[in-house]
Amino acid sequence: MITPATLRGTVSAALEEDAPWGDLTSTALLPRSAQATADLIAREPGVFSGGEVFAAAFTLTDPDVQVDLHVADGERFKTGDVLASVSGSARSVLTAERVALNFTQRMSGIATLTAAYVDAVEGTGVRIADTRKTTPGLREFERHAVVSGGGSNHRRSLSDAVMAKDNHLAVLRQHGQDLAAALREALSRLPHTTHVVVEVDRLDQVPAMLDGGAHTVLLDNFTLDDLRAGVALLAGRAIAEASGGVTLDTVRSIAETGVQVISVGALTHSARALDLGLDLRVD
Repeated sequence: MITPATLRGTVSAALEEDAPWGDLTSTALLPRSAQATADLIAREPGVFSGGEVFAAAFTLTDPDVQVDLHVADGERFKTGDVLASVSGSARSVLTAERVALNFTQRMSGIATLTAAYVDAVEGTGVRIADTRKTTPGLREFERHAVVSGGGSNHRRSLSDAVMAKDNHLAVLRQHGQDLAAALREALSRLPHTTHVVVEVDRLDQVPAMLDGGAHTVLLDNFTLDDLRAGVALLAGRAIAEASGGVTLDTVRSIAETGVQVISVGALTHSARALDLGLDLRVD
């Protein structure tokens, strides 16, 4: 969920970045009284995300600009579909245009890629989740886009869950600490609502993580055979999550190993911005 404060703060910062002293071109060339109506047009098919962000770019520029959304976040569309309409001061519409498009193209690209992964594992019951590999400052927007595409969010930040990765485990080993004991000690001090995830890269690490009380064991860069073996070792005592190098070509076979969650960094770090355009109507 994008909070009102995040929406306003992030979009305002983008508008300030793009027009710190106003839109010189529109102010110099366009009459103050000029009005404009424009449509957000899909130049390729996809899944929509970022409607409220698109609208905020215009209304934060000028509260009198009217924005009508014709599709909802998560809705699929075809090439040529009109996704939204904007009307108001021509200066305001053109000032906000690029920022509105940048956000919506990026978010719809993430939603579209996520939907492709979700479609690929249909019927397996596996959850496709994002990671913290997001654009700095845009995490909430990108997480929202993942949900628009039918995916799930992983932990929001370092403050939301315990997630011990390879480097954490390496430090513990360096100091001679038993991994299971360290987990049990951490759980004794944490609130009972805190979820604990531990990343492993070898099958022989799994029993210690179960002994330590991990709620989720993340099987990182495992082969398909090792994923199946890892799922068997966990035997439902912890959530089995797979990650590492997941692609659209491999995600189905990974899902069929029996894991419950597949986390995919590519959803946010490698999504291509969708081709959307804002076309002014000429009467």
